[in-house]
Amino acid sequence: MNRIPEPEQTPDGPAYEGRLLDRVDDEVVDQGAPFDIRTLLTRRSVLSLVGVGLGAAALAACTPRATASPTSPAATPSASASATASPPATGAAVDVPAGEIPDETAGPYPGDGSNGPDVLEQSGIVRSDIRSSLAGGATADGVPMTLRLTILDTAAGDVPFAGAAVYVWHCDAQGRYSMYSSGVENENYLRGVQIADASGVVTFTSIIPGCYAGRWPHIHFEVYPDAASITDAANAIATSQVALPEDVCANVYALSSYDGSARNLAQISLDSDNVFSDDGGALQLAAASGDTTSGYSVALTARVDTRTAPAAGGGAGAPGGGSSGRP
Repeated sequence: MNRIPEPEQTPDGPAYEGRLLDRVDDEVVDQGAPFDIRTLLTRRSVLSLVGVGLGAAALAACTPRATASPTSPAATPSASASATASPPATGAAVDVPAGEIPDETAGPYPGDGSNGPDVLEQSGIVRSDIRSSLAGGATADGVPMTLRLTILDTAAGDVPFAGAAVYVWHCDAQGRYSMYSSGVENENYLRGVQIADASGVVTFTSIIPGCYAGRWPHIHFEVYPDAASITDAANAIATSQVALPEDVCANVYALSSYDGSARNLAQISLDSDNVFSDDGGALQLAAASGDTTSGYSVALTARVDTRTAPAAGGGAGAPGGGSSGRP
């Protein structure tokens, strides 16, 4: 069992690893997301200093850097939606999408404070495995999914966007959104934040989301410039959605645990979906591999251009509603 860290008593009040507690009456693990982020960033700085003493190789492994590295083949959705670029940092050619990731609304269930509840201010939200609610709540059941997003900084020449914070959320196997839908209002599973590594990659462990009426199966995500920015949804520099491949969905939705999803999928297409219909999801359709027994790996590369103003984001529609606000 993990030991709960004890605060240090200083002349200025209780502290942990030299940082004063934001909530002096609560335990260290209950200080909230801002305190978690300061702790994360401080630890990364320490690791970087240690890397200097161990040599350049260790430093390269531990410290984010704005140099290009080839993206994994699995992270490129399709050859037709890709182009070749030569980032100036190294001159090495990498395959990147043909355009910037399209801006999409966050929908009515973002959980980022723009439309009611805010999970981004809660302690523990910076995590890789998002299947369970924070603080010991319920765990979402479904076919396992590993989601890998590669974020590229287009303004800097399509180099990996190291240090960017990516918030991901999606519905469960029954099409419900935690924090909003009936029966799961008090849960916050299938929501989490990861910080992009030196390759611009974030990875989440989750489940394949279900398909509810009126929408193609999808995953929402917001990109923030850094970890400290996630506590305010207005800081998001990109808001978009990942479209799941039809063959993956058809296989998963044949399972009884996804009751109703197969019927809903049969009534929608990428070309008729109110989000992906602009281009059939050309820049948002993920690559995937796996099966319903061992789970699926889902990957997408997204170009984010900080020179362009975000055209979407923010909540819409009433909590607990249906397809209003492009959920």
